[in-house]
Amino acid sequence: MQRGCALTRFCFGLMFAGLAPSAFADGLLSLKVENDAFSAGGDRHYTNGIEAIWAFEPVEGHWTRRFAEALPGWSADSLVGVAYRFGQQMYTPEDIEVEALIEDDRPYAGLLFGGVSLLNNHQHDRWRLAESLHIDIGIVGPASGAGALQRGYHEWIALDDPKGWDNQLENELIANLAYKRGWIFQQRFAGLEVEYGPSAGFALGNLYTYASSGLGLRLGEGLDRSFGIPAVAPAYGGQSSFQRDQGFSWYVFAAVAGRYMAHNLLLDGNTFEDSHSVDRREWVGDAQVGAALTWDRWQLAYTYLWRSDEFEQQESFDQFGSIVISTWF
Repeated sequence: MQRGCALTRFCFGLMFAGLAPSAFADGLLSLKVENDAFSAGGDRHYTNGIEAIWAFEPVEGHWTRRFAEALPGWSADSLVGVAYRFGQQMYTPEDIEVEALIEDDRPYAGLLFGGVSLLNNHQHDRWRLAESLHIDIGIVGPASGAGALQRGYHEWIALDDPKGWDNQLENELIANLAYKRGWIFQQRFAGLEVEYGPSAGFALGNLYTYASSGLGLRLGEGLDRSFGIPAVAPAYGGQSSFQRDQGFSWYVFAAVAGRYMAHNLLLDGNTFEDSHSVDRREWVGDAQVGAALTWDRWQLAYTYLWRSDEFEQQESFDQFGSIVISTWF
């Protein structure tokens, strides 16, 4: 346990050592909470996730602009935003009151991670091209602190004691790269603004390896002041933003996405050690709906998501919600 914590501190120390002081002078702070309690789902599977996101426009000479210049198809001038992300996620089987290993349900797993996202947005005549690149490092296992957090929280609010965390995945450092591109078409309908279009992407690493595609729709007022549909794990956050001090605006959204999952550490089990695992489904689909309200420097967004079975022994699809509160500093 101590070795895992030391590795975690070392990884995050390397990542945050590169943060320039100017990055914290002016930016958008978002707090995202994903939980099955925000939907009709039960306390199971992806049961809770918290993430803090600091998004900003990098100044000239910032290390992210130099990094973008080195990427194929990117440039220092095209980079419109950067987001630093830090979060924790927890995954459990359906019956958390069983202390013994439940072999036909997903493993207990905690994930602690930090990451950086690079964001591009190229505006054309009545459509825009949105790109995002995400790099994450972190740790899966007891060093993530997920088990201790869930036990303590359930004790605090007098919920069922989760007894099976001794069966969780072992400590394993993770590193992941993800990319997404969206083609967003812009029109007006019945006096409202509309954005819609397809997207495609991939993830590569020892946490997730997948290829994805999807289709999204936004409808509302002031869409030119906001960007993106909130992402829910395993999709990567950091894309959703808005312009400050522009009064009130709103939009509703809907999206569908499909992923071919070639690898999912949280279901496949540890890479180098024996651990609990289940038979992962290769094809997984999401459907989500939600709404966002923006007022000057604040935004509140809610997402309701349905997810198809992620492993063979799963008896029913999952559903959970996500709430994001954002404010400009």
